Amino acid sequence: MAGRSKSANQLQQFKDSNKPTGLTTEYGSAMETKTASMSLGPRGPLLIQDNNFIEDMAHFDRERIPERVVHAKGAGAFGYFECTHDVTKYTKLAPFSKVGKKTDMLARFSTVGGESGSADSARDPRGFAMKFYTEEGNWDLVGNNTPIFFIRDPILFPSFIHTQKRNPQTHLKDPDAFWDFISLRPETTHQVMFLFSNRGTPMGFRHMNGYGSHTFKLVNKQGEACWCKFHLKTDQGIKNFSGDEATEMSGKNPDYATQDLYDAIADGNPAKWSMFLQVMTLEQAEKHTDNPFDITKVWSHADYPLIPVGKMVLDRNPTNYFAEIEQSAFSPAHMIPGVEASPDKMLQGRLFSYGDTHRHRLGTNYQQLPVNAPRCSVNNYERDGPQCFHNQGNAPNYFPNSFSGPQEQRTFAAQVETFSGETRRFQSGDEDNFTQPGVFWSKVLDDKERTDLVANIAGHLSAAQPFIQQRVVENFAAVNEEFGIRLADALTPTSKSNL
Repeated sequence: MAGRSKSANQLQQFKDSNKPTGLTTEYGSAMETKTASMSLGPRGPLLIQDNNFIEDMAHFDRERIPERVVHAKGAGAFGYFECTHDVTKYTKLAPFSKVGKKTDMLARFSTVGGESGSADSARDPRGFAMKFYTEEGNWDLVGNNTPIFFIRDPILFPSFIHTQKRNPQTHLKDPDAFWDFISLRPETTHQVMFLFSNRGTPMGFRHMNGYGSHTFKLVNKQGEACWCKFHLKTDQGIKNFSGDEATEMSGKNPDYATQDLYDAIADGNPAKWSMFLQVMTLEQAEKHTDNPFDITKVWSHADYPLIPVGKMVLDRNPTNYFAEIEQSAFSPAHMIPGVEASPDKMLQGRLFSYGDTHRHRLGTNYQQLPVNAPRCSVNNYERDGPQCFHNQGNAPNYFPNSFSGPQEQRTFAAQVETFSGETRRFQSGDEDNFTQPGVFWSKVLDDKERTDLVANIAGHLSAAQPFIQQRVVENFAAVNEEFGIRLADALTPTSKSNL
């Protein structure tokens, strides 16, 4: 039909490009009919020998895999990364090895706290996950659309996510739980200000930036190391919904961002981002005022300017959403030569948790699924398990061995680091939580954005109990006195009684 969007017209496009094929069972046998079960007479009971029905129903009962605990609602597309600038003095990463090199890749964008059927325009950070299919293995850069995060110690992550899920008795979202946690952990202040500004409701996935968020270590061919943050700036330009516009779009089209990405690519308008590195030497990190591995803080662009490296271009929609997007699995532990972990505690926690949840959600051999499988040779001693597509034939399954099994590649050893210090639990909640949020309020936001921020917080916070409101106001007053006063004015008298 003329005038229909590409996403709305997908079935017709398939029909125009394909001829019907014969219906078969899962094991390839011809299937007589799909509209009648086998029974003893037209009114009799069904027969267990009807394998067509048994197979169909057994598969149907199992066709939903567990949704992601976080980032359940999302969309993705395929494309490539092209290196445009020489950064080999910083890293030997394969995608950055020479100017003009293109590397196949997949990107998935998502909300964080909502279920798979929630609205794309909800106030929430957005996941920004990238998988680079390199000749040296898959490199996953798994970040968000914000350069910071709520907490700096991963032991708090389950509790933080629980505050965004549903109350265990009412099964409703609970503003008391969210704001109670936020106000008790003031390190969340910086990210909460991002979230409740209009940056918390981007106008689709194409119109937001992406960040690796964590600090990573880069290593070059000479074995020299530096610290790095990854930035991706949207070439489409940043566009955000206001709070009211986001609420309206949630009801009008809860899949707005998913449709916008699909239709743009289908219409021949690839989505593009420019990638930059922000680099800090090891010596600079030692002298840095703040902890350079604290994910609740940013690095100054004046002190550590952005260095251009290349462009991400998404120009192909998935052929099958479940196979290529729902089953895609990203992990910050998937690193290749040239990039390594840093002491960032949140990154250290994620190195374990992502692979662990993928093994629960998709199975032991999730990295053998086509969308997750590396485009290079894989040779190891992991064997068997469900859905094992590549069990490595008749090669030895133990190490060490004397029979030509895969050998160690010691030239690819990680860069050596030396650490010293006490082994104990270090509390980080009382570190500087307000200086950078103060800069965000006074120097990053304009007058309208500050007004919107206050209104957005007040609208959500007003449903919380007065004593929680009071604590939230006190935290934001520590950011900027004017901020606290304006927020108190927008709430009930209870919230400003002790300001």
